[in-house]
Amino acid sequence: MDTIRGFVAIELEDPLHKELAKVQSLLKEKIAADEVRWVNPQNIHLTIKFLGQVPKGKLPEIASGLEKGKQGISPFSLAFGGLGCFPNATNPRVVWVGCHTFDDNLNRLHSKIEAEMESLGFPRENRSFNPHLTLGRVRENIHSPARREMGQIISATAVGELGRIEVKRITLMQSILKPSGAEYTPLQYFSLEG
Repeated sequence: MDTIRGFVAIELEDPLHKELAKVQSLLKEKIAADEVRWVNPQNIHLTIKFLGQVPKGKLPEIASGLEKGKQGISPFSLAFGGLGCFPNATNPRVVWVGCHTFDDNLNRLHSKIEAEMESLGFPRENRSFNPHLTLGRVRENIHSPARREMGQIISATAVGELGRIEVKRITLMQSILKPSGAEYTPLQYFSLEG
């Protein structure tokens, strides 16, 4: 069966992509080049729901679920800033920029989309929703002392607010994994109308 690797995201605007590239450059000056796989700044987005391998024939059902999931959610603002690591600064695996909300619309949107996708057979996330922008992933072969040092560098790097966006739509995206990194293609947009 023909499948795609899919996810639901909020796309960012170019000024924010440029600010994220500056943060990556700042970190690249402090962290060894081979320790982190940095995400192409133009590919950075806010993931709402990772779907994984999806049969192409299921895309209309997913689109219908996203239409239902966005109902009653008005456009909202998000601000981005601050650095962190998952799972923590002692053992960083993911380097991220934080996301700050001004109301509950992002959490409501996430919760509704989780419920709709679960009804279509996509498992609910075990972790609580922690909105962020992934800057890079620490390579598997990096051992504990280097990881701890990297976590300390990231924790000590101050990054103020990088920008704000007005979220007016969500996007069903396709991810194509390539040796040069993932390529993302928007498949369908879903406007927030309230």
